[in-house]
Amino acid sequence: MTIEVLASIAGVPAAEWNRLAGDDPFLTHEFLSALHDTGCASSATGWTPQYLLVRSNGVLAGAMPLYLKTHSYGEYMFDWAWADAYHRHGLAYYPKLLSAVPFTPVTGSRVLAAEPSVRETLIAGALDVALRLGVSSLHCLFPTRDEARQMRGRGMLIRRGVQFHWTNAGYSGFEDFLAGLNHAKRKKIKQERHKMHDAGFAFRWLEGGEIAERDWAFFNRCYRNTYREHRSTPYLNLEFFCRIGRTLPKNVVLVVAERNGTPIAASLNVRNERRLCGRYWGALEYHPALHFETCYYQVIEYCIARGIAVFEGGAQGEHKMARGLMPVETCSAHWLAHPEFAAAIERYLARETRGVGVYIDELNERSPFKHARASTPPPPPVSGSSLSEGQGRDGQR
Repeated sequence: MTIEVLASIAGVPAAEWNRLAGDDPFLTHEFLSALHDTGCASSATGWTPQYLLVRSNGVLAGAMPLYLKTHSYGEYMFDWAWADAYHRHGLAYYPKLLSAVPFTPVTGSRVLAAEPSVRETLIAGALDVALRLGVSSLHCLFPTRDEARQMRGRGMLIRRGVQFHWTNAGYSGFEDFLAGLNHAKRKKIKQERHKMHDAGFAFRWLEGGEIAERDWAFFNRCYRNTYREHRSTPYLNLEFFCRIGRTLPKNVVLVVAERNGTPIAASLNVRNERRLCGRYWGALEYHPALHFETCYYQVIEYCIARGIAVFEGGAQGEHKMARGLMPVETCSAHWLAHPEFAAAIERYLARETRGVGVYIDELNERSPFKHARASTPPPPPVSGSSLSEGQGRDGQR
């Protein structure tokens, strides 16, 4: 086997890369290339690609998306306090090395390889790259549990965190889903939906080729307006949205809200056959309950109609529980070059892990369902493990 680092995914044939990526749209050559080629994730924006590849007898056997980062924006696994601690002690936290899909808090493979030995080679290779570049740290965000276990075996620290996901229990329709909620939550959702109807709102689901450039232009206006209202700078641009619309037509869904025939709001969702991930939303006008209808109720209806098993609501948001989304654990893995900081962060993560466990127990006690549904089972206890969620800067829902 040979291992190499590439400054661009453009040098890897799409078919070879996608064979490793499987059916995860966020890991496809098309999605990652769109991020880089449109300038959204590039050296100019603080995301310098360092793609790690393993070849066996000349055939691509494994890959790992890596980036040299000069900040912590667009990650959703927040380490600002760590960076501040480094700064206060006169040490440089940036640049750091990161394995992630830019701007995408969605769990999935980060070590793309079928063979465990190749995965081990990639993880060891990423640590070697971190040492060779002299960075402060290596971070892997939202890996699978198996990948996290392998990284733990290489001495990386594990963090745990919480997202909120909706699970399709074979519902025949939205009313069937509502019937499973307790009286208070069911009544509240019905009231919110009636408000939308009484205000003259109607909703359209646009899939793949149905999404015209004018629809992407409208969504982009909504998306940028969300950032403007939060006095922030958007990560993505219209060129990116149009490009994934062309190259990943089977994976994108727009929900467009119209009032008396005039588009007012929209949400962007990315899907495969079994999972839909809510990504961004925005509105040109404020209307009570518009956010919940556009981002949750319409999306749940869509998942039921299309037979999609899981709807992931993205980062942050206890408010999602009232809409039937339940807590699910996520994780990340971290290696820090400075031994004293590594020990201090390990102690911190041990405390944080206990807090996350208590938090999830408390959330499950407040289940919106008549018969409480537990969140997904936690991973095995990990010494010095943990994870935290926090407020993102993009148009998260």
